[in-house]
Amino acid sequence: MTRRKIEYWVIPPKADAEFAASMEQVLEVYARPYDFRYPVLCMDEQPIQLLKETREPIAGTTKHPRRVDYEYERAGTASIFMFCEPLSGWRLVSVRDRRTKVDWAQEMAQLLGTRYASAEKVILVCDNLNTHTKGAFYETFEPEQARSLVRRLEFCQTPKHGSWLNIAENELSSMTRQCVTGRRFATVKALCEQTTAWHEYSNARQRGVDWQFTVGDARVKLKSIYPKLVA
Repeated sequence: MTRRKIEYWVIPPKADAEFAASMEQVLEVYARPYDFRYPVLCMDEQPIQLLKETREPIAGTTKHPRRVDYEYERAGTASIFMFCEPLSGWRLVSVRDRRTKVDWAQEMAQLLGTRYASAEKVILVCDNLNTHTKGAFYETFEPEQARSLVRRLEFCQTPKHGSWLNIAENELSSMTRQCVTGRRFATVKALCEQTTAWHEYSNARQRGVDWQFTVGDARVKLKSIYPKLVA
């Protein structure tokens, strides 16, 4: 029996007007010059399994690396929130026990009251997850505060099956490879310490994002996504 290798990929839809419309909206947002009054903020999130060591690891020496036992104990889950400003080279990683609507709304409120306190409106690029909604603020805060927060946000949602358009997903992938993969974290606190160190180091380097894929590129390279008009 012949085994064939399978590669999992995000396969774009064909002739999908809604996908094309959402994609072009995101690409137009990325093409805007930096404006501190209307900053573009991308966000994404992912769950992570917390793992506790069952035996004390052996410290590394000049002769052998750090040794960790194969056996581990599950210690619950956590959620990583990634926020990034592509043009300013700033990102923030936050870790919570859960990723409910309330958790997301609290994270957004914290940013709007600190880093973006003087911004007129934040352009938020995110996916269509059911926790990323205006209603989440009303489930978390009193109506007056909820409305004041919603008023300062402009949602720009990526199309379904178009998560590659979210720059925060790329940042989250990089952070996961560089900071999380191959390591065990038993507590939210331990995970938070390491992810904070990662974003502080990245911010110190001012590593911005040079996004070059434009609406014009999309209309040529992804033309199968656009519906064929009948004359």
